[in-house]
Amino acid sequence: MSKENIDIVARYFAAVAAGDLETVGRLLADDLVWHQPGQGSLSGTHTGKGAVFALLGGFMERSAGSFRIDHVGTLMANGDLVSASIHFAAESGTKTMAMNGVDLLRVAGGQIAEVWLFSEDQPAEDAFWG
Repeated sequence: MSKENIDIVARYFAAVAAGDLETVGRLLADDLVWHQPGQGSLSGTHTGKGAVFALLGGFMERSAGSFRIDHVGTLMANGDLVSASIHFAAESGTKTMAMNGVDLLRVAGGQIAEVWLFSEDQPAEDAFWG
């Protein structure tokens, strides 16, 4: 099961990098729960695929389309949980953000059912998103 879960998460990150929202949508559960860290305006728990797509759209809007995960490290599984060390970046006007993070994804029924994000410098990320 762990290998299958790693494959699902690897396909998710590949689809995100390619901007393939159709595949991203197929890999996310309809009742997905997304835990966006911090104290910023985009922080909080977002429930449902629609709410998560709205959140991701907010990232793109506030970064003038520049938000990206530019590196995904080794994917590691423990049962239904898969962790990924990542690096992400964005620019907007004179503001820039680039940092490491860890994404923890729970896979259930062949889809990503829950996501927890961890940022290297949460206050800087909060400041960037506003």
